Amino acid sequence: MATRTRPVARRRVPLRKERVLRAAMSLADKGGIDALSMRKLAQELGVEPMSLYNHVRDKEDILDGIVDVVISEIEVPTSGHDWKTSVRETIMAARTVLLRHPWAPRVLESRKNPSLATLQYFEAVMAILRRSGFSVAMTHHALHVLGSRILGFTQELFKDSDQMASGPEAVAMFAQIADKIPYGIEMAMAVSHDGGLGGCDDDVEFAFALDLILDGLERLRAAE
Repeated sequence: MATRTRPVARRRVPLRKERVLRAAMSLADKGGIDALSMRKLAQELGVEPMSLYNHVRDKEDILDGIVDVVISEIEVPTSGHDWKTSVRETIMAARTVLLRHPWAPRVLESRKNPSLATLQYFEAVMAILRRSGFSVAMTHHALHVLGSRILGFTQELFKDSDQMASGPEAVAMFAQIADKIPYGIEMAMAVSHDGGLGGCDDDVEFAFALDLILDGLERLRAAE
């Protein structure tokens, strides 16, 4: 007579705050921050929604938490580079992290008070400047000039999107008003993308502006 084998019970992974936050980030990475809700998060984790409240207070607490996780992913260089190289590497590392989490700028901007993790990240940037001869006042100016760029993002003048007209379609559209914006057309055609009008390379423009700012700060530091 054949013996029946009992199905092996699957071991449930304990629910901890870190796991909750990682799952929240995964949802946001896949569907944007608007896709994140307590109900969907519970489904992602395979638990009842009420069990989440043993680890987080509410959605705002989750948003605070995932901001801290994002900040913790930024690698601040510890090698003995000159200050410009160190700051540049730090900011470009921040940009790499935020490109992995495109929802993060919106959430960062929505936080009313910076967390300890965010303050410690800014502290690391300030330490690079102060130890390189920047005065307190000049360090303060530098933070304001760099602005959100320190965190790897900026508010673009014109936000490119998939719906934006490009290529021949854009050329035809702007040809109708070329006589009214001659310098704009001249620049758009000179700085072309794929042979015509189209979206800008945000990474190139981000790095260009960052280098411009750092060069200016270096001149001011040397003049102090």
